[in-house]
Amino acid sequence: MSLLVVGLSHRSAPVSVLERATLGADAHIKLLQDTVAAEPAAEAALLATCNRVELYADVDKFHAGVAELSTLLAQHSGVGLDELTPYLYVHYEDRAVHHLFSVACGLDSMVVGEGQILGQIKDALAKAQDLHSAGRLLNDLFQQALRVGKRAHSETGIDRAGQSLVTFGLEQLAAGADVEKWARGKKALVIGAGSMSSLAAATLARAGVAEIVVANRTPDRAERLARILAEGDDTDVLARAVPMESVPVELTRADVAVSCTGATGLVLTAEAVAAAVGGRVPEGAAPFGRGGTGVGTDVREAPLPPTSVGTDEGCPLDLSAVQSQSAVEAGFSVMGEAAVAGMDAATLEQHATWVDNGTVDRRDAGRRGPEADAELITALAATVASVGRIPERRRPEPVTEVPRPEPVLFLLDLAMPRDIDAAVHRLAGVRLVDIESLAEASADAPMAADVDQVRRIVSDEVAAFGAALRAAHITPTVVALRAMAADVVAGEIARLDGRLPGLDDKQRGEITQTVKRVVDKLLHAPTVRVKQLAAEPGGAGYADALRTLFDLDQETVAAVSRAEESTEKNAKNAMNRGPA
Repeated sequence: MSLLVVGLSHRSAPVSVLERATLGADAHIKLLQDTVAAEPAAEAALLATCNRVELYADVDKFHAGVAELSTLLAQHSGVGLDELTPYLYVHYEDRAVHHLFSVACGLDSMVVGEGQILGQIKDALAKAQDLHSAGRLLNDLFQQALRVGKRAHSETGIDRAGQSLVTFGLEQLAAGADVEKWARGKKALVIGAGSMSSLAAATLARAGVAEIVVANRTPDRAERLARILAEGDDTDVLARAVPMESVPVELTRADVAVSCTGATGLVLTAEAVAAAVGGRVPEGAAPFGRGGTGVGTDVREAPLPPTSVGTDEGCPLDLSAVQSQSAVEAGFSVMGEAAVAGMDAATLEQHATWVDNGTVDRRDAGRRGPEADAELITALAATVASVGRIPERRRPEPVTEVPRPEPVLFLLDLAMPRDIDAAVHRLAGVRLVDIESLAEASADAPMAADVDQVRRIVSDEVAAFGAALRAAHITPTVVALRAMAADVVAGEIARLDGRLPGLDDKQRGEITQTVKRVVDKLLHAPTVRVKQLAAEPGGAGYADALRTLFDLDQETVAAVSRAEESTEKNAKNAMNRGPA
Protein backbone atom coordinates (compact mmCIF):
# COMPACT_ATOMS: atom_id res chain seq x y z
CA MET A 1 0.00 0.00 0.00
CA SER A 2 1.22 3.54 -0.82
CA LEU A 3 0.28 7.11 0.06
CA LEU A 4 -1.47 9.17 -2.63
CA VAL A 5 -2.83 12.71 -2.55
CA VAL A 6 -5.03 14.28 -5.23
CA GLY A 7 -6.16 17.87 -4.78
CA LEU A 8 -6.31 21.47 -5.88
CA SER A 9 -5.34 24.69 -4.13
CA HIS A 10 -4.90 28.41 -4.64
CA ARG A 11 -1.62 27.60 -6.37
CA SER A 12 -3.18 25.36 -9.02
CA ALA A 13 -6.71 26.71 -9.52
CA PRO A 14 -8.38 30.11 -9.78
CA VAL A 15 -10.56 31.23 -6.90
CA SER A 16 -13.70 30.75 -8.98
CA VAL A 17 -12.94 27.02 -9.35
CA LEU A 18 -11.91 26.62 -5.70
CA GLU A 19 -15.12 28.32 -4.68
CA ARG A 20 -17.24 25.84 -6.62
CA ALA A 21 -15.20 22.86 -5.40
CA THR A 22 -15.81 23.68 -1.73
CA LEU A 23 -17.42 20.76 0.10
CA GLY A 24 -20.16 21.06 2.68
CA ALA A 25 -20.18 18.95 5.85
CA ASP A 26 -22.42 16.23 4.36
CA ALA A 27 -20.38 16.04 1.14
CA HIS A 28 -17.19 15.84 3.25
CA ILE A 29 -18.48 12.78 5.12
CA LYS A 30 -19.85 11.08 2.01
CA LEU A 31 -16.59 11.62 0.11
CA LEU A 32 -14.54 9.89 2.81
CA GLN A 33 -17.01 7.02 3.05
CA ASP A 34 -17.04 6.51 -0.71
CA THR A 35 -13.24 6.70 -0.89
CA VAL A 36 -12.61 3.89 1.61
CA ALA A 37 -15.37 1.89 -0.09
CA ALA A 38 -13.59 2.23 -3.44
CA GLU A 39 -11.43 -0.69 -4.56
CA PRO A 40 -7.95 0.94 -4.69
CA ALA A 41 -8.15 2.74 -1.31
CA ALA A 42 -7.89 1.33 2.20
CA GLU A 43 -7.73 4.63 4.15
CA ALA A 44 -8.78 8.22 3.44
CA ALA A 45 -8.59 11.71 4.94
CA LEU A 46 -9.72 15.05 3.52
CA LEU A 47 -7.97 18.38 4.13
CA ALA A 48 -10.50 21.02 3.06
CA THR A 49 -9.81 24.70 3.79
CA CYS A 50 -10.63 27.99 2.09
CA ASN A 51 -7.47 27.59 -0.01
CA ARG A 52 -7.32 23.87 -0.77
CA VAL A 53 -9.24 20.62 -1.15
CA GLU A 54 -6.94 17.59 -0.84
CA LEU A 55 -7.90 13.93 -0.62
CA TYR A 56 -5.29 11.64 0.98
CA ALA A 57 -5.54 7.87 0.61
CA ASP A 58 -3.59 4.67 1.12
CA VAL A 59 -3.88 2.88 -2.23
CA ASP A 60 -2.56 -0.36 -3.70
CA LYS A 61 -2.55 0.83 -7.33
CA PHE A 62 -1.27 4.24 -8.44
CA HIS A 63 -3.11 4.80 -11.73
CA ALA A 64 -6.36 3.30 -10.51
CA GLY A 65 -6.06 5.36 -7.33
CA VAL A 66 -5.55 8.62 -9.21
CA ALA A 67 -8.53 7.92 -11.46
CA GLU A 68 -10.79 6.94 -8.56
CA LEU A 69 -9.85 9.86 -6.28
CA SER A 70 -10.19 12.39 -9.10
CA THR A 71 -13.61 11.05 -10.04
CA LEU A 72 -14.81 11.11 -6.43
CA LEU A 73 -13.61 14.71 -5.95
CA ALA A 74 -15.51 15.76 -9.08
CA GLN A 75 -18.68 13.92 -8.07
CA HIS A 76 -18.86 15.31 -4.56
CA SER A 77 -17.73 18.84 -5.37
CA GLY A 78 -20.19 19.23 -8.22
CA VAL A 79 -17.48 20.40 -10.65
CA GLY A 80 -17.29 18.30 -13.80
CA LEU A 81 -14.29 16.02 -14.08
CA ASP A 82 -13.25 17.51 -17.44
CA GLU A 83 -13.32 20.99 -15.92
CA LEU A 84 -11.64 19.97 -12.68
CA THR A 85 -8.81 17.84 -14.10
CA PRO A 86 -6.60 20.69 -15.43
CA TYR A 87 -6.35 22.13 -11.91
CA LEU A 88 -5.63 18.90 -10.01
CA TYR A 89 -2.20 17.90 -8.74
CA VAL A 90 -1.02 14.45 -7.71
CA HIS A 91 1.67 13.52 -5.17
CA TYR A 92 2.75 9.94 -4.46
CA GLU A 93 4.66 8.27 -1.63
CA ASP A 94 7.57 10.49 -0.43
CA ARG A 95 6.34 13.44 -2.52
CA ALA A 96 2.94 13.17 -0.85
CA VAL A 97 4.59 13.19 2.59
CA HIS A 98 6.73 16.18 1.58
CA HIS A 99 3.63 18.04 0.40
CA LEU A 100 1.68 17.56 3.64
CA PHE A 101 4.66 18.50 5.81
CA SER A 102 5.16 21.66 3.72
CA VAL A 103 1.49 22.50 4.12
CA ALA A 104 1.71 21.96 7.89
CA CYS A 105 4.65 24.38 8.12
CA GLY A 106 2.78 27.07 6.21
CA LEU A 107 5.11 26.91 3.19
CA ASP A 108 2.20 26.21 0.85
CA SER A 109 -0.17 28.75 2.40
CA MET A 110 -1.38 31.89 0.68
CA VAL A 111 0.40 33.81 3.42
CA VAL A 112 3.68 31.96 4.05
CA GLY A 113 4.17 30.88 7.65
CA GLU A 114 0.59 31.26 8.87
CA GLY A 115 -0.15 28.84 11.68
CA GLN A 116 -3.90 28.31 11.32
CA ILE A 117 -3.33 25.40 8.95
CA LEU A 118 -2.18 23.28 11.91
CA GLY A 119 -5.65 23.48 13.43
CA GLN A 120 -7.19 22.56 10.09
CA ILE A 121 -4.93 19.51 9.75
CA LYS A 122 -5.88 18.47 13.28
CA ASP A 123 -9.58 18.82 12.41
CA ALA A 124 -9.10 16.77 9.22
CA LEU A 125 -7.50 13.95 11.22
CA ALA A 126 -10.22 14.05 13.87
CA LYS A 127 -12.93 13.84 11.20
CA ALA A 128 -11.23 10.85 9.55
CA GLN A 129 -10.84 9.14 12.93
CA ASP A 130 -14.51 9.73 13.79
CA LEU A 131 -15.53 8.14 10.47
CA HIS A 132 -12.97 5.30 10.90
CA SER A 133 -11.52 6.14 7.48
CA ALA A 134 -8.00 6.77 8.81
CA GLY A 135 -5.88 3.73 9.53
CA ARG A 136 -2.32 3.32 10.71
CA LEU A 137 -0.68 5.13 7.76
CA LEU A 138 -2.81 8.29 7.78
CA ASN A 139 -2.89 8.48 11.57
CA ASP A 140 0.91 8.38 11.68
CA LEU A 141 1.21 10.77 8.73
CA PHE A 142 -1.10 13.49 10.04
CA GLN A 143 0.18 13.28 13.60
CA GLN A 144 3.75 13.59 12.34
CA ALA A 145 2.71 16.52 10.13
CA LEU A 146 1.39 18.32 13.22
CA ARG A 147 4.70 17.69 15.02
CA VAL A 148 6.70 18.94 12.04
CA GLY A 149 4.60 22.10 11.81
CA LYS A 150 5.05 22.83 15.49
CA ARG A 151 8.77 22.22 15.20
CA ALA A 152 9.04 24.67 12.29
CA HIS A 153 7.29 27.40 14.27
CA SER A 154 9.29 26.78 17.47
CA GLU A 155 12.77 26.37 15.93
CA THR A 156 12.64 29.03 13.20
CA GLY A 157 11.33 32.50 12.57
CA ILE A 158 8.83 31.32 9.96
CA ASP A 159 6.21 33.42 11.75
CA ARG A 160 8.13 36.47 10.60
CA ALA A 161 7.83 35.36 6.97
CA GLY A 162 4.09 35.79 7.04
CA GLN A 163 1.05 36.15 9.24
CA SER A 164 -2.33 34.62 9.57
CA LEU A 165 -4.74 35.24 6.73
CA VAL A 166 -6.70 37.53 9.05
CA THR A 167 -3.72 39.75 9.82
CA PHE A 168 -2.73 39.90 6.18
CA GLY A 169 -6.30 40.79 5.23
CA LEU A 170 -6.43 43.60 7.78
CA GLU A 171 -3.14 44.95 6.46
CA GLN A 172 -4.66 45.06 2.99
CA LEU A 173 -7.72 46.89 4.33
CA ALA A 174 -5.45 49.41 6.05
CA ALA A 175 -3.72 50.00 2.67
CA GLY A 176 -0.23 50.30 4.07
CA ALA A 177 -1.12 52.11 7.28
CA ASP A 178 -0.30 50.67 10.69
CA VAL A 179 -3.11 48.22 11.48
CA GLU A 180 -3.38 49.24 15.13
CA LYS A 181 -3.61 52.95 14.28
CA TRP A 182 -6.10 52.18 11.52
CA ALA A 183 -8.28 49.96 13.73
CA ARG A 184 -8.20 52.08 16.89
CA GLY A 185 -11.67 53.23 17.88
CA LYS A 186 -13.48 51.52 15.01
CA LYS A 187 -16.67 49.50 15.37
CA ALA A 188 -16.39 45.99 13.97
CA LEU A 189 -18.97 43.45 12.85
CA VAL A 190 -17.87 39.79 12.72
CA ILE A 191 -20.20 37.46 10.81
CA GLY A 192 -19.72 33.85 11.85
CA ALA A 193 -18.36 32.28 15.02
CA GLY A 194 -16.14 29.50 13.71
CA SER A 195 -12.38 29.23 14.05
CA MET A 196 -11.55 31.82 11.37
CA SER A 197 -14.17 34.29 12.60
CA SER A 198 -12.99 33.83 16.18
CA LEU A 199 -9.41 34.50 15.08
CA ALA A 200 -10.57 37.62 13.24
CA ALA A 201 -12.46 38.86 16.29
CA ALA A 202 -9.48 38.27 18.58
CA THR A 203 -7.13 40.01 16.12
CA LEU A 204 -9.43 43.01 15.88
CA ALA A 205 -9.71 43.18 19.66
CA ARG A 206 -5.94 43.19 20.05
CA ALA A 207 -5.65 45.81 17.33
CA GLY A 208 -7.72 48.21 19.44
CA VAL A 209 -11.20 48.37 17.96
CA ALA A 210 -13.72 49.94 20.33
CA GLU A 211 -16.60 47.51 19.76
CA ILE A 212 -17.14 44.07 18.24
CA VAL A 213 -20.57 42.73 17.31
CA VAL A 214 -20.74 38.98 16.61
CA ALA A 215 -23.52 37.63 14.37
CA ASN A 216 -24.04 33.91 13.90
CA ARG A 217 -26.84 31.55 12.92
CA THR A 218 -26.34 29.69 16.21
CA PRO A 219 -26.91 32.30 18.95
CA ASP A 220 -25.10 30.29 21.64
CA ARG A 221 -21.83 30.30 19.69
CA ALA A 222 -22.09 34.02 19.03
CA GLU A 223 -22.75 34.75 22.71
CA ARG A 224 -19.86 32.52 23.81
CA LEU A 225 -17.43 34.30 21.46
CA ALA A 226 -18.67 37.73 22.59
CA ARG A 227 -18.25 36.73 26.22
CA ILE A 228 -14.69 35.51 25.62
CA LEU A 229 -13.82 38.79 23.90
CA ALA A 230 -15.39 40.93 26.62
CA GLU A 231 -13.68 39.03 29.44
CA GLY A 232 -10.24 38.93 27.84
CA ASP A 233 -7.43 40.19 30.05
CA ASP A 234 -5.39 41.74 27.23
CA THR A 235 -8.20 43.87 25.76
CA ASP A 236 -11.01 46.12 26.97
CA VAL A 237 -13.22 45.85 23.89
CA LEU A 238 -16.99 46.02 24.16
CA ALA A 239 -18.50 42.86 22.66
CA ARG A 240 -22.04 41.67 22.15
CA ALA A 241 -23.88 39.02 20.13
CA VAL A 242 -26.76 39.55 17.70
CA PRO A 243 -28.81 37.22 15.50
CA MET A 244 -28.08 37.04 11.78
CA GLU A 245 -31.27 38.98 11.09
CA SER A 246 -29.65 42.04 12.66
CA VAL A 247 -26.72 42.13 10.22
CA PRO A 248 -28.26 44.78 7.89
CA VAL A 249 -28.82 47.15 10.81
CA GLU A 250 -25.43 46.47 12.38
CA LEU A 251 -23.76 47.04 9.02
CA THR A 252 -24.99 50.64 9.03
CA ARG A 253 -23.11 51.21 12.30
CA ALA A 254 -19.93 49.26 11.52
CA ASP A 255 -16.68 50.67 10.22
CA VAL A 256 -15.23 47.25 9.42
CA ALA A 257 -16.91 43.89 8.86
CA VAL A 258 -15.32 40.45 8.62
CA SER A 259 -17.32 37.52 7.28
CA CYS A 260 -16.40 33.85 7.31
CA THR A 261 -19.35 31.46 7.42
CA GLY A 262 -20.09 28.08 5.96
CA ALA A 263 -22.97 29.42 3.89
CA THR A 264 -23.25 28.20 0.31
CA GLY A 265 -24.79 31.48 -0.90
CA LEU A 266 -23.97 35.15 -0.45
CA VAL A 267 -24.31 36.56 3.05
CA LEU A 268 -23.93 40.19 1.92
CA THR A 269 -25.16 41.23 -1.51
CA ALA A 270 -23.93 44.35 -3.27
CA GLU A 271 -27.38 45.90 -2.86
CA ALA A 272 -27.33 45.30 0.90
CA VAL A 273 -23.88 46.85 1.25
CA ALA A 274 -24.87 49.82 -0.90
CA ALA A 275 -27.95 50.37 1.24
CA ALA A 276 -25.87 50.19 4.41
CA VAL A 277 -23.42 52.88 3.34
CA GLY A 278 -25.77 55.00 1.24
CA GLY A 279 -26.37 57.52 3.98
CA ARG A 280 -22.73 57.69 5.07
CA VAL A 281 -20.82 58.28 1.82
CA PRO A 282 -18.78 61.51 2.00
CA GLU A 283 -20.04 64.55 0.16
CA GLY A 284 -19.12 64.51 -3.50
CA ALA A 285 -18.99 60.72 -3.79
CA ALA A 286 -20.54 59.05 -6.79
CA PRO A 287 -24.05 57.77 -6.09
CA PHE A 288 -24.68 54.07 -5.90
CA GLY A 289 -27.71 54.27 -8.14
CA ARG A 290 -30.75 56.36 -8.86
CA GLY A 291 -31.69 58.26 -5.74
CA GLY A 292 -28.31 57.47 -4.15
CA THR A 293 -29.54 54.58 -1.99
CA GLY A 294 -28.43 51.71 -4.15
CA VAL A 295 -31.54 49.66 -3.28
CA GLY A 296 -32.96 47.82 -6.26
CA THR A 297 -30.59 49.50 -8.72
CA ASP A 298 -27.55 48.47 -10.69
CA VAL A 299 -24.43 48.64 -8.56
CA ARG A 300 -21.78 50.49 -10.53
CA GLU A 301 -19.67 53.58 -10.38
CA ALA A 302 -21.08 56.74 -11.91
CA PRO A 303 -19.91 57.17 -15.55
CA LEU A 304 -17.67 60.04 -16.54
CA PRO A 305 -19.56 63.06 -17.91
CA PRO A 306 -19.47 63.44 -21.73
CA THR A 307 -17.29 66.03 -23.40
CA SER A 308 -19.06 69.39 -23.48
CA VAL A 309 -20.34 70.71 -26.82
CA GLY A 310 -20.50 74.37 -27.73
CA THR A 311 -20.50 75.64 -24.18
CA ASP A 312 -16.95 76.98 -23.97
CA GLU A 313 -16.60 80.71 -23.76
CA GLY A 314 -15.14 82.28 -26.91
CA CYS A 315 -16.40 79.63 -29.33
CA PRO A 316 -16.95 81.44 -32.70
CA LEU A 317 -19.81 79.15 -33.74
CA ASP A 318 -23.34 79.05 -32.36
CA LEU A 319 -23.99 75.34 -32.07
CA SER A 320 -27.19 75.45 -30.05
CA ALA A 321 -29.25 74.78 -33.14
CA VAL A 322 -27.48 71.53 -33.96
CA GLN A 323 -26.90 70.11 -30.47
CA SER A 324 -28.74 66.94 -29.68
CA GLN A 325 -28.67 64.33 -26.97
CA SER A 326 -26.82 61.94 -29.28
CA ALA A 327 -24.25 64.63 -30.01
CA VAL A 328 -23.70 65.25 -26.33
CA GLU A 329 -23.32 61.56 -25.58
CA ALA A 330 -20.92 61.08 -28.46
CA GLY A 331 -18.73 63.98 -27.38
CA PHE A 332 -18.57 65.69 -30.82
CA SER A 333 -18.15 69.44 -31.15
CA VAL A 334 -19.81 69.75 -34.57
CA MET A 335 -22.46 67.44 -35.97
CA GLY A 336 -24.09 67.29 -39.41
CA GLU A 337 -24.20 69.34 -42.59
CA ALA A 338 -26.51 71.98 -41.01
CA ALA A 339 -23.65 73.17 -38.82
CA VAL A 340 -21.71 74.54 -41.79
CA ALA A 341 -24.56 75.60 -44.02
CA GLY A 342 -23.98 79.19 -45.23
CA MET A 343 -20.59 79.54 -43.50
CA ASP A 344 -17.54 80.63 -45.42
CA ALA A 345 -14.16 79.00 -45.18
CA ALA A 346 -12.66 81.72 -43.00
CA THR A 347 -15.27 81.15 -40.27
CA LEU A 348 -14.77 77.40 -40.42
CA GLU A 349 -11.00 77.81 -40.19
CA GLN A 350 -11.43 80.18 -37.25
CA HIS A 351 -13.43 77.52 -35.43
CA ALA A 352 -10.88 74.85 -36.27
CA THR A 353 -8.13 77.05 -34.88
CA TRP A 354 -10.11 77.64 -31.68
CA VAL A 355 -10.75 73.96 -30.96
CA ASP A 356 -7.18 73.07 -31.83
CA ASN A 357 -5.80 75.59 -29.32
CA GLY A 358 -4.26 77.70 -32.07
CA THR A 359 -2.26 74.98 -33.78
CA VAL A 360 -3.53 75.75 -37.28
CA ASP A 361 -1.03 77.59 -39.50
CA ARG A 362 -2.74 80.90 -40.41
CA ARG A 363 0.24 82.57 -42.05
CA ASP A 364 -1.23 82.40 -45.55
CA ALA A 365 -4.85 82.98 -44.54
CA GLY A 366 -4.88 86.49 -46.01
CA ARG A 367 -3.72 85.30 -49.44
CA ARG A 368 -6.65 82.92 -49.97
CA GLY A 369 -9.06 83.76 -52.74
CA PRO A 370 -12.56 82.60 -53.77
CA GLU A 371 -11.10 79.50 -55.42
CA ALA A 372 -9.51 78.34 -52.15
CA ASP A 373 -12.75 79.00 -50.26
CA ALA A 374 -14.72 76.99 -52.78
CA GLU A 375 -12.28 74.06 -52.57
CA LEU A 376 -12.43 73.97 -48.77
CA ILE A 377 -16.24 74.17 -48.66
CA THR A 378 -16.50 71.43 -51.31
CA ALA A 379 -14.18 69.19 -49.31
CA LEU A 380 -16.13 69.81 -46.10
CA ALA A 381 -19.44 69.07 -47.83
CA ALA A 382 -18.05 65.83 -49.25
CA THR A 383 -16.90 64.77 -45.78
CA VAL A 384 -20.34 65.53 -44.33
CA ALA A 385 -21.98 63.45 -47.03
CA SER A 386 -19.78 60.44 -46.34
CA VAL A 387 -19.40 60.39 -42.54
CA GLY A 388 -22.24 62.61 -41.35
CA ARG A 389 -20.09 65.09 -39.47
CA ILE A 390 -17.28 67.59 -39.82
CA PRO A 391 -14.03 66.06 -38.57
CA GLU A 392 -12.57 67.85 -35.62
CA ARG A 393 -9.12 69.36 -35.93
CA ARG A 394 -8.24 69.18 -32.24
CA ARG A 395 -6.16 67.07 -29.97
CA PRO A 396 -7.99 64.40 -27.92
CA GLU A 397 -9.15 65.90 -24.66
CA PRO A 398 -7.57 64.21 -21.62
CA VAL A 399 -10.02 62.04 -19.68
CA THR A 400 -10.40 63.30 -16.16
CA GLU A 401 -10.83 60.47 -13.66
CA VAL A 402 -13.46 60.92 -11.02
CA PRO A 403 -11.63 60.31 -7.72
CA ARG A 404 -13.12 57.60 -5.52
CA PRO A 405 -14.09 58.80 -2.06
CA GLU A 406 -12.32 57.50 1.01
CA PRO A 407 -13.93 54.25 2.26
CA VAL A 408 -16.44 54.49 5.06
CA LEU A 409 -16.93 50.71 5.27
CA PHE A 410 -14.13 48.13 5.16
CA LEU A 411 -15.09 44.53 4.33
CA LEU A 412 -12.92 41.42 4.75
CA ASP A 413 -14.30 38.22 3.21
CA LEU A 414 -12.38 35.12 4.34
CA ALA A 415 -14.98 32.56 3.30
CA MET A 416 -14.80 30.00 0.52
CA PRO A 417 -17.17 30.10 -1.23
CA ARG A 418 -17.33 33.85 -0.82
CA ASP A 419 -19.75 35.46 1.64
CA ILE A 420 -19.69 38.94 0.07
CA ASP A 421 -20.71 39.74 -3.47
CA ALA A 422 -17.67 40.52 -5.64
CA ALA A 423 -19.66 43.41 -7.17
CA VAL A 424 -19.00 45.32 -3.94
CA HIS A 425 -15.52 46.04 -5.36
CA ARG A 426 -17.20 48.62 -7.64
CA LEU A 427 -19.00 50.49 -4.88
CA ALA A 428 -17.71 53.92 -3.94
CA GLY A 429 -17.14 54.38 -0.23
CA VAL A 430 -16.38 50.67 0.28
CA ARG A 431 -13.12 48.71 0.35
CA LEU A 432 -13.45 44.95 -0.05
CA VAL A 433 -10.64 42.47 0.48
CA ASP A 434 -11.46 38.84 -0.33
CA ILE A 435 -9.61 35.60 -0.97
CA GLU A 436 -9.00 36.50 -4.60
CA SER A 437 -7.47 39.90 -3.86
CA LEU A 438 -5.42 38.38 -1.02
CA ALA A 439 -4.00 35.85 -3.46
CA GLU A 440 -2.96 38.63 -5.83
CA ALA A 441 -1.46 40.72 -3.02
CA SER A 442 0.55 37.83 -1.58
CA ALA A 443 1.97 36.64 -4.91
CA ASP A 444 4.98 38.93 -4.59
CA ALA A 445 5.28 38.88 -0.79
CA PRO A 446 8.92 38.71 0.34
CA MET A 447 10.14 35.41 1.71
CA ALA A 448 12.02 35.45 4.99
CA ALA A 449 15.41 33.76 5.30
CA ASP A 450 13.83 31.36 7.80
CA VAL A 451 11.88 29.75 4.98
CA ASP A 452 15.03 27.99 3.80
CA GLN A 453 15.57 26.60 7.27
CA VAL A 454 11.99 25.31 7.36
CA ARG A 455 12.51 23.64 4.01
CA ARG A 456 15.53 21.82 5.42
CA ILE A 457 13.45 20.69 8.40
CA VAL A 458 10.77 19.38 6.05
CA SER A 459 13.33 17.47 3.97
CA ASP A 460 14.89 15.88 7.06
CA GLU A 461 11.49 14.94 8.49
CA VAL A 462 10.34 13.44 5.19
CA ALA A 463 13.45 11.25 5.06
CA ALA A 464 12.97 10.16 8.68
CA PHE A 465 9.27 9.44 8.18
CA GLY A 466 9.96 7.45 5.02
CA ALA A 467 12.64 5.40 6.75
CA ALA A 468 10.39 4.71 9.73
CA LEU A 469 7.50 3.83 7.45
CA ARG A 470 9.58 1.39 5.40
CA ALA A 471 11.09 -0.10 8.55
CA ALA A 472 7.63 -0.49 10.05
CA HIS A 473 6.50 -2.15 6.84
CA ILE A 474 9.06 -4.94 7.25
CA THR A 475 8.69 -5.33 11.01
CA PRO A 476 5.66 -7.69 10.84
CA THR A 477 7.62 -9.90 8.43
CA VAL A 478 10.60 -10.01 10.81
CA VAL A 479 8.31 -10.75 13.76
CA ALA A 480 6.62 -13.53 11.79
CA LEU A 481 10.05 -14.97 10.91
CA ARG A 482 11.13 -15.03 14.55
CA ALA A 483 7.79 -16.55 15.56
CA MET A 484 8.30 -19.30 12.99
CA ALA A 485 11.81 -19.91 14.35
CA ALA A 486 10.46 -20.14 17.89
CA ASP A 487 7.91 -22.71 16.75
CA VAL A 488 10.69 -24.75 15.12
CA VAL A 489 12.72 -24.66 18.36
CA ALA A 490 9.70 -25.70 20.44
CA GLY A 491 8.95 -28.56 18.07
CA GLU A 492 12.51 -29.85 18.14
CA ILE A 493 12.68 -29.73 21.97
CA ALA A 494 9.42 -31.65 22.16
CA ARG A 495 10.82 -34.27 19.80
CA LEU A 496 14.02 -34.50 21.93
CA ASP A 497 11.92 -35.18 25.03
CA GLY A 498 10.42 -38.17 23.23
CA ARG A 499 13.80 -39.54 22.26
CA LEU A 500 15.57 -38.82 25.55
CA PRO A 501 12.91 -39.16 28.26
CA GLY A 502 15.55 -39.46 30.96
CA LEU A 503 16.69 -35.85 30.72
CA ASP A 504 16.19 -33.88 33.90
CA ASP A 505 14.87 -30.31 33.96
CA LYS A 506 18.33 -28.76 34.18
CA GLN A 507 19.61 -30.67 31.17
CA ARG A 508 16.47 -29.99 29.16
CA GLY A 509 16.76 -26.25 30.01
CA GLU A 510 20.39 -26.08 28.93
CA ILE A 511 19.62 -27.77 25.61
CA THR A 512 16.63 -25.48 24.99
CA GLN A 513 18.66 -22.33 25.66
CA THR A 514 21.48 -23.57 23.43
CA VAL A 515 19.15 -24.19 20.50
CA LYS A 516 17.49 -20.78 20.96
CA ARG A 517 20.87 -19.01 21.03
CA VAL A 518 21.92 -20.74 17.83
CA VAL A 519 18.70 -19.68 16.07
CA ASP A 520 18.93 -16.11 17.39
CA LYS A 521 22.52 -15.74 16.24
CA LEU A 522 21.67 -17.07 12.81
CA LEU A 523 18.71 -14.66 12.45
CA HIS A 524 20.21 -11.60 14.12
CA ALA A 525 22.46 -10.33 11.33
CA PRO A 526 19.99 -10.83 8.45
CA THR A 527 17.02 -9.34 10.34
CA VAL A 528 18.96 -6.27 11.49
CA ARG A 529 20.41 -5.78 8.03
CA VAL A 530 17.05 -6.22 6.30
CA LYS A 531 15.56 -3.50 8.53
CA GLN A 532 18.37 -1.15 7.57
CA LEU A 533 17.96 -1.91 3.88
CA ALA A 534 14.20 -1.59 4.06
CA ALA A 535 14.52 1.89 5.60
CA GLU A 536 16.40 3.13 2.54
CA PRO A 537 14.59 4.45 -0.55
CA GLY A 538 13.43 1.55 -2.67
CA GLY A 539 13.64 -0.86 0.26
CA ALA A 540 9.99 -1.90 0.22
CA GLY A 541 10.84 -5.07 -1.71
CA TYR A 542 12.93 -6.58 1.07
CA ALA A 543 9.84 -7.65 3.00
CA ASP A 544 8.64 -9.63 -0.02
CA ALA A 545 12.10 -11.16 -0.43
CA LEU A 546 12.18 -12.23 3.22
CA ARG A 547 8.75 -13.85 2.97
CA THR A 548 9.80 -15.69 -0.18
CA LEU A 549 13.17 -16.91 1.18
CA PHE A 550 11.71 -18.31 4.42
CA ASP A 551 8.37 -19.36 2.91
CA LEU A 552 6.41 -17.26 5.39
CA ASP A 553 2.63 -17.37 5.28
CA GLN A 554 1.18 -14.01 4.19
CA GLU A 555 -1.76 -14.39 6.55
CA THR A 556 0.64 -14.87 9.47
CA VAL A 557 2.36 -11.59 8.60
CA ALA A 558 -1.01 -9.82 8.28
CA ALA A 559 -2.08 -11.18 11.67
CA VAL A 560 1.06 -9.70 13.24
CA SER A 561 0.26 -6.32 11.64
CA ARG A 562 -3.30 -6.38 12.97
CA ALA A 563 -2.10 -7.30 16.44
CA GLU A 564 0.39 -4.41 16.45
CA GLU A 565 -2.25 -1.92 15.28
CA SER A 566 -4.68 -3.12 17.95
CA THR A 567 -2.01 -2.75 20.65
CA GLU A 568 -1.14 0.78 19.50
CA LYS A 569 -4.81 1.78 19.33
CA ASN A 570 -5.48 0.54 22.86
CA ALA A 571 -2.42 2.40 24.15
CA LYS A 572 -3.55 5.65 22.51
CA ASN A 573 -7.09 5.28 23.85
CA ALA A 574 -5.72 4.73 27.35
CA MET A 575 -3.52 7.81 26.98
CA ASN A 576 -6.47 9.92 25.81
CA ARG A 577 -8.60 8.76 28.76
CA GLY A 578 -5.89 9.76 31.19
CA PRO A 579 -5.39 8.32 34.69
CA ALA A 580 -8.36 6.57 36.26
